[in-house]
Amino acid sequence: MQKELKMPTEAKPNADAIIRPDFKFEDLGIGGLDKEFTAIFRRAFASRIFPPGVIEKMGMTHVKGMLLYGPPGTGKTLIARQIGKMLNAREPKIVNGPEILSKYVGSSEENIRNLFKDAEAEYKKKGDSSALHIIIFDELDSVFKQRGSRGDGTGVADNVVNQLLAKMDGVDQLNNILVIGMTNRKDLIDSALLRPGRFEVQVEIHLPDEEGRLQILKIKTKKMVENNVLGKDVDLQKLAELTKNFSGAEIEGLIKSAGSFALNKHIKVGTLGQLNGDFSNIVIDMQCFLNALEEVKPAFGVHEEDLHDCVKGGIINYSPKIHQVIKRVERDIEQLRQSADFNFSSLLLYGPAGSGKTALACQLALDSQFPFIRLLSAKDMVGMSESAKVQHIDSVFRDAYKSPLNLLVVDDIEALIDYVPIGPRFSAVVLRALMTRLASSPPDGRRLIVIGTSSNYSLMKSLDMLNCFNDEVCVNNVTSLDEICAVVDKAGFFRGSGGEDEISNGDDDTVRRIHANLLSIFPQGKINIPIKKVLFIGDTSKFARDPEDEFVQLIVENSKP
Repeated sequence: MQKELKMPTEAKPNADAIIRPDFKFEDLGIGGLDKEFTAIFRRAFASRIFPPGVIEKMGMTHVKGMLLYGPPGTGKTLIARQIGKMLNAREPKIVNGPEILSKYVGSSEENIRNLFKDAEAEYKKKGDSSALHIIIFDELDSVFKQRGSRGDGTGVADNVVNQLLAKMDGVDQLNNILVIGMTNRKDLIDSALLRPGRFEVQVEIHLPDEEGRLQILKIKTKKMVENNVLGKDVDLQKLAELTKNFSGAEIEGLIKSAGSFALNKHIKVGTLGQLNGDFSNIVIDMQCFLNALEEVKPAFGVHEEDLHDCVKGGIINYSPKIHQVIKRVERDIEQLRQSADFNFSSLLLYGPAGSGKTALACQLALDSQFPFIRLLSAKDMVGMSESAKVQHIDSVFRDAYKSPLNLLVVDDIEALIDYVPIGPRFSAVVLRALMTRLASSPPDGRRLIVIGTSSNYSLMKSLDMLNCFNDEVCVNNVTSLDEICAVVDKAGFFRGSGGEDEISNGDDDTVRRIHANLLSIFPQGKINIPIKKVLFIGDTSKFARDPEDEFVQLIVENSKP
């Protein structure tokens, strides 16, 4: 005869309180996630604190699934693992996604069923008085992808998704389980798993802000402070400012790197394992952290190397038209930074090849001081298939949604879409992927500005890509002798020091002679030559016997009609 279950009361709570009475958030050792923890507690655990009768009276059921998603290293797995510390619950079952799959028929589905077996058995005995059973799935997207997307013909992955759906919200519903899933790619997960009744609580774990980074730094250096290992000159507030877009894992890596610099001071020069001097008083000072910042870079930060490669010679403001281009781009960036109505903006820099579009875009991107700056160029997609290029573009734009302020330079759009003038031919699939992204705004709370470059304005117009940009700015070639001379003057081709502010009478004479020689060949004072070519000619001329004459001859040879 089946034992009759006790009816839940409104006054008497569960025999085992779900939250440990001595629990403190500080015990978790997780910083910068106060808002996220508040949301998790309210949605997933608040209903479990009250007596079961109160919840039954309201006609509510407890949340059974919670999804933590966001960039790698932000603390998703750490949160899930540490939740067990604050709960009086069964020891959580932690499963890495791929561990579920098996080569034997039916075994993958059985692995899912086994995870819920203990919870089912206890719920049959105790009903709503049963203890909470927590199941944690790490790398959820690796197994529970959208059904039908695998294309492997076996159907195993689809069956695993179906089995989890049945267990979480099937005919025999359990009210004593909490399934926590973690993923970096929420968009890959089967949509049926994301509706209410399954993973209905979806919390994005953001990159920590400055206050959050300070919390993490304090937590991770707590032991150093207790043992007097952290230098007195270490300013954690300053480090929090310098670590824009660092995830929690990257901050931990920064601290490890700083520690390695401190240890390295006590290793004998020229050896690998011999210690030098008294190492009992090792101190990690501020310089160690500054050194560490040079080698530990955030995944969602500024890719300075790529950007600096495009502006090796700097920007030469050789004419009012370049000054106007700079001011216009700076205005668009400032609008995106402060606008109350728009969180997305895009502008196109177009003009002849070599006119300096990419250099201007990258330099102005660096000057913006945005925490996330990325360069999307064709060189990163060499050898990729068409589908891989689409995926790469999609991935770069998704990364550009992670930070509060994001700037993306989309360089040489013709090359990105594989355009060739013979035919003409281009990849319609890649073009559509790029246009779709350029027409999509980032999530609320995030801002993104895209600066695109193109050397073929008529192509952009015929492909209807101009509608994807809010602003269009023309960057022309060097078109007059006065501009040529301004470049010579500011670049310092024929100066020993090359300093822009160190102009002597001899330098003025050089500029005048070059102007006079060119004017005899171009009496109208008009010329047409890319700034990139002028800079190369200037450097080439330095190695000639008569640099001035060589410069003039090369300018004449390379000037376009």
